[in-house]
Amino acid sequence: MPDVTAQTLLVTISGEDRPGVTSTFFDAIADVGAEVLDLEQVVVRGHLTLAMLLVSGDTEARLREVLLAVGEELDLKVKIKKGTGDTRRRRTGRAAVVVLGAPLRASGVAAVTARIASHGANIDRIRRLSRYPVTTVELDVSGADVDRLRRELALESSVHGLDIAVAAGGLARRGRRLVVMDVDSTLIQDEVIELLAEHAGRQAEVAAVTEAAMRGELDFAASLRQRVAALEGLPVSVLDEVRARIQFTPGARTLVRTLKRLGFTVAVVSGGFIEIVEDIARELDIDHAHANRLEVRDGRLTGRVVGEIVDRAGKAQALRRFAAEAGLPLSRTVAIGDGANDLDMLEAAGLGVAFNAKPVVREQADTAVNVPYLDAVLYLLGITREEIEEADEADGTPTPAPPVAHP
Repeated sequence: MPDVTAQTLLVTISGEDRPGVTSTFFDAIADVGAEVLDLEQVVVRGHLTLAMLLVSGDTEARLREVLLAVGEELDLKVKIKKGTGDTRRRRTGRAAVVVLGAPLRASGVAAVTARIASHGANIDRIRRLSRYPVTTVELDVSGADVDRLRRELALESSVHGLDIAVAAGGLARRGRRLVVMDVDSTLIQDEVIELLAEHAGRQAEVAAVTEAAMRGELDFAASLRQRVAALEGLPVSVLDEVRARIQFTPGARTLVRTLKRLGFTVAVVSGGFIEIVEDIARELDIDHAHANRLEVRDGRLTGRVVGEIVDRAGKAQALRRFAAEAGLPLSRTVAIGDGANDLDMLEAAGLGVAFNAKPVVREQADTAVNVPYLDAVLYLLGITREEIEEADEADGTPTPAPPVAHP
């Protein structure tokens, strides 16, 4: 255990970064015999900030002399502050606050940081997770009541047009998870039942019922039966035609691919149809798929579903079942959805994410993502864009070209 009474020097070095700066400083002070208690370095657009906490003892004068000499040699600014003991232990109540903006404006960051301060919490570290297609920063916070801070920051989210997620920090941030997604208008851009209804000439009628159901204005099971009835008589071959038209949401493949690399369990649950969902799950190597099944007789749809309807309660039940099979507590689960029939699932999960969702869903979810890129969910889990791209490059997966960066 470090001596809490030892004389220490807090050294802050800043200036233009280049290879070898850190090693040059430590080579120079190695002969002095200083002990390193803490060390942190960050580089932003070529500007270096290096902080080190050193035990000086009776070598303080020599340490100062060497540090200042190296700083002058490298044309770097060196500030030295005398103190006693190690860095103060961080408070409990650790939280990760992730802020997404497109763009991320200074006024929004000011509001978020002010709210954290008024909460009585402290921001210990900040790092950027992505610069495109959205700007994302993660604030490492201590002294927070996670649930209360989440509610307080939700107010700033709506006022400043930001997506903000607050999750427990520390070990709770790490390890294996289960991620369960809705399919229609979440994993894919389409509403499958509307594509099917188009073949029956009743797309507009079905779309209106779907929209009302997703807003929570209609009972989902009753609305599904009403919509499926419009499909009566269609040949079963239309399922293959519709499957061929499905468009994945931008970032969907990247999201699933990255989650699988991390060893996460990935599942999809849908109020749509297993005949389509199973093919999607197979293509993306998704572990579990749960959805309604259409009744077929003599090669045609009967306009009915088989078995119990997968509604909002059914989706939550599926999440719990998948978590149990994976040996994970619900606190280690993430649910992503856009409609009212996803609400029970979002509430049951450790982190419920409303993805480009209806207002009733955004209001009740833990956090919301309102950009059209599904892989933005990865940032909420603390995964950086650079880590995603490095993994893609390592296995030869093409990475989409980035948009032009802000100057």
